[in-house]
Amino acid sequence: MKPRIALFWPGDARDEPNRLAIDNVRGATEQLERAIRKLGREPYLVEGFLSKPHHAIEKLGPIDDPMIGVCVHWLYGPHTTDGVVGKDNPLLLASNFSGQWPGLVGLLNTGACLESLNRPFSRIWTAEPDFSADDEFMDRLDEWCTTGAIRYSEEAIQYHAPISEAASKLAKEVAADFRSRRALILMLGDTSMGMINGYFGPRLLNRHGFTEHKVDQAWIIDRGKNIAQKRIDDAFKFVKDKGLTFHWGEGAHLGTADFTEEATKEQLRDYLVVKDLLEEFQADCLGWQYQLGLIPLRPPSDLAEGLFNSTCRPESNGDTVATATEADQGNVVPMEMLKRLLKKKGLHQAVMFHDVRWGAEHEGRFLWLLLNSGSCGAYAFNHDPDSLEGAHSYRQPSLYFPTPGGSFAGESLPGEMTWARAYIKGDELCMDIGRGEVVKLPPDVRDQWWEGTTRQWPFMAADMGIGRDTLMAHYLSNHVAVAYGDVFEEMVALSQEMGFRVRILADPK
Repeated sequence: MKPRIALFWPGDARDEPNRLAIDNVRGATEQLERAIRKLGREPYLVEGFLSKPHHAIEKLGPIDDPMIGVCVHWLYGPHTTDGVVGKDNPLLLASNFSGQWPGLVGLLNTGACLESLNRPFSRIWTAEPDFSADDEFMDRLDEWCTTGAIRYSEEAIQYHAPISEAASKLAKEVAADFRSRRALILMLGDTSMGMINGYFGPRLLNRHGFTEHKVDQAWIIDRGKNIAQKRIDDAFKFVKDKGLTFHWGEGAHLGTADFTEEATKEQLRDYLVVKDLLEEFQADCLGWQYQLGLIPLRPPSDLAEGLFNSTCRPESNGDTVATATEADQGNVVPMEMLKRLLKKKGLHQAVMFHDVRWGAEHEGRFLWLLLNSGSCGAYAFNHDPDSLEGAHSYRQPSLYFPTPGGSFAGESLPGEMTWARAYIKGDELCMDIGRGEVVKLPPDVRDQWWEGTTRQWPFMAADMGIGRDTLMAHYLSNHVAVAYGDVFEEMVALSQEMGFRVRILADPK
């Protein structure tokens, strides 16, 4: 491999998050440069954050040397992909392993974006402050510098699992339902934050029992004007009566003084608009884009998303609407499938949407901290389909959400769970499936983990059956769909029945 290696900084599309991360990014870059020089190569830096797609095209496109993306905060996939697709020079995504600075989230998303575009890449990560002190990290970096790629153990990957006759029968019944009426995803825009790996489109969806209909989010503003005040007031009374706790104005010194009852009512206005749209188009499930152009105009959608993922919600028909934040079809597809399996098996139908944010060892096993901005339903917090007890709404951080509005948060209760994720690989739709357990942490550990990430967001500590290195080496997203209950065999059978290429992730015991 060539002796010179280009380092670059994929970034957020917004200047402020990049500004806040600059010291962290510079520190990680210095660590990488030191490690590269120890291996006899010479690094050089592509100046500045790549914060728009044209930055990647203009700055990475001309480079033929091997390249390393420094992933140590949140960043957008196209700020790498658009400059490297169509090229074959070795590409490495290098990440820290931190909850506060979620470079691993950016790495997982960007890696999945590259995979969806058939652009080869490798990945590497470390939790050590001194990268060079991590022998495994250095061995992998040396492998990449020598060969242009890193090979990871695949002992945790299987492509089939034993399926009982009962699970197979149930899965066939659910597959028949999809065939008799294709599932319709109402898409409020396209995927967010350059998460191109999470958009499949009709060409791929229609092969697997799904399709989509896109609605411009301008309709939320326009139609919101015609939502009767009584409906908003009734919805507000409902969520309060059902136990949702609001933290209006708490910690005003932190910029939350503008989070008021009126802000919540505006979120409920948007909820009611989207509920009407779902009924108008007879949609089965929902993808809701986090749209940068809309956030100065409307409050965040997380409260509404959490309510849709709950059976206990205003004007409810007793059903959840499987809702994926960031309009992520890679989650809404398995969410809808899991929902139908749960119902058919007599289990509660709620399916949770989460980010894979961070993880650590606790009492001898590796637990993942699953933490999304608010698309997790209330059932996770109370295991009561008819209550919103245990759910809390905090002002979303103003750095990312300038218009005030609340999250839909809480501590997830323990219990067995099944998880899944759909993604594009080799121009086909694939499905990762696993089983595990949601774990209750001691309060001091829970608070340390929660405060070290984003305290306003829903919290789930989960044993996913895979540890840090398996997920970091092989997983193709920063999102995951989680269902309480064991429908693992049924989900494997249903995914195969509906034509997905199935991959099962489970570390050897």
